[in-house]
Amino acid sequence: MTTLSSIQTLNRQIQTCSKCRLSLSRQHALPGEGSLSSRVLLLAQSPGKVEDEKNRMFIGPSGKLFNELLEHAGISRETIYLTNLIKCMLPNSRRPSQDEIKQCTVYLDKEIELIQPKLIVPLGFHSTRFIFMKYHIPRPPKNEYHKLFGRIFHSAGLDIYPLRHPTALLFNPEKRKIMMKNYKMLNKFLAVEE
Repeated sequence: MTTLSSIQTLNRQIQTCSKCRLSLSRQHALPGEGSLSSRVLLLAQSPGKVEDEKNRMFIGPSGKLFNELLEHAGISRETIYLTNLIKCMLPNSRRPSQDEIKQCTVYLDKEIELIQPKLIVPLGFHSTRFIFMKYHIPRPPKNEYHKLFGRIFHSAGLDIYPLRHPTALLFNPEKRKIMMKNYKMLNKFLAVEE
């Protein structure tokens, strides 16, 4: 089976998933999107309200910021693969539960297997925490995760480059300068891949 047909099969499984209670409150379960040949996989936490309604990743308020960060870095969304840790919207923007993460990351594991990225970019705490656990990278205490953003880690032949989620700018606009600098580094990784 080709990567395209395998991804299409996986996407159908995601879109019809009823493994956890989130299937009862969502409008759409969002599979990943972007270049299947990209070696860069960006991992967000979950769809927001607008994404759930429109069935597309990063198109709400954080999506506008995400697009600005990519544009400043000189990166097109079409050159990377975007996906979520949790494929369904979390009601009231709450944190994902451990059982939701466990149920849903079966899909993420398959996406990683099919895309075969060389660089995984987890956005924010929960995505970073999951990736560090998956690849057996020592984790700091919860209150020190912010120190991981913008640093490169290596494990299992992969580079891991945690970044702040674009939503951080909605609450902390003063982080714009450092986030723009850190996102710009993605361009260097992409240039190496070409």
